[in-house]
Amino acid sequence: MNIFLLIEFLDELVFGVTDAAWPLIRNDLALSYTQIGILLTVPGLFSTIVEPFLGVLGDVWKRRLLILGGGICFTLALFLTSLSSGFILLLIAFTLFYPSSGAFVSLSQATLMDSDPPRHEQNMARWTFAGSVGVVAGPPLLIGLTAIGFGWHGVFLALGFLAIVILVFAWRRVPADAAHLAPLPSFEALFSGFRSAFAALKHGEVLRWLILLQFSDLMLDVLLGFLALYFHDAVGLTEAQAAGAVFIWLAVGLVGDFLLIPLLEKVNGMRYLRLSVILELVLFPAFLLAPMPWLKLVLVGLLGFFNSGWYAILQGRLYSAMPGQSGTVMTIGNLAGLIGDLLPFLIGLMADRFGLTAAMWLLLAGPLALLFGLPFPRATSK
Repeated sequence: MNIFLLIEFLDELVFGVTDAAWPLIRNDLALSYTQIGILLTVPGLFSTIVEPFLGVLGDVWKRRLLILGGGICFTLALFLTSLSSGFILLLIAFTLFYPSSGAFVSLSQATLMDSDPPRHEQNMARWTFAGSVGVVAGPPLLIGLTAIGFGWHGVFLALGFLAIVILVFAWRRVPADAAHLAPLPSFEALFSGFRSAFAALKHGEVLRWLILLQFSDLMLDVLLGFLALYFHDAVGLTEAQAAGAVFIWLAVGLVGDFLLIPLLEKVNGMRYLRLSVILELVLFPAFLLAPMPWLKLVLVGLLGFFNSGWYAILQGRLYSAMPGQSGTVMTIGNLAGLIGDLLPFLIGLMADRFGLTAAMWLLLAGPLALLFGLPFPRATSK
């Protein structure tokens, strides 16, 4: 369903703008690395508390209502971000945005997965490509609008109005809830949903994909969150050049995500994933050690290309390990995220104490975990 891909595009467009805008936000609001770490951690932790309930409700109650309600809060969070004049107000805006994205975006993903269960990996590849288009469009949108005088506040205001347009389309296209569902969810249904979620955590395959998803994010969203700051503070590029470096990473990754869609029709996903992990283990140290900025830009593009498919394949495997429980996948994903959400804060603390370059070496834990945690291709089916 194309509306769900459009929702994912919007969500990643917002994150693409945010990640590229960190130097502007940091300088405008005089934020420390620790405060940035808090902004990247506390909203995620709050979302981890709220989203498990949303995921269970998505399986046992009114999913359409939850998706559209999340879309309304998602839009309000963008307007609040555009009004932020200090750390506290920005923290409040992000704290509203994260769980809203869970309801609006994650439940849309679950509904897309339900539409064709045998093709989880392939549909996740389509989903990831839609998100990549959005996140790649973020930096040039930021650069273009700030060049004509919008500033980062004005860019988030524009995103809020775009969210209203997409929300109107979603209102018309998201499938209706079943007529027999009660106006309010029952305690028994909610309890039963959580019992199923905790039972799923006892299965080895479910735990495998949950753990690997958290570690893979070190080379995905966590790296992206610090990339502009690294190029600005450690490499010495200007704010616009740092945003351009993020754009290179995202644009090359977009090509990789596009090529992944036909690739998964012919190649075993685990075989591709293991090869890409080995390449990332070589490329990332080379990126950090490269002495010349232009070489770092080349290497960051290669990093963005070869981590394509990590999320799509791992998340697709998780859905396949839990058939008929797409909303519960969201729930247990957030429970696992309790640990993963602490990582940006840890990196922020390390950067304040030892420097950002030293802290970036922690991200190698991601591909190392995948190298040892992935099953061998001969033990998995395509």
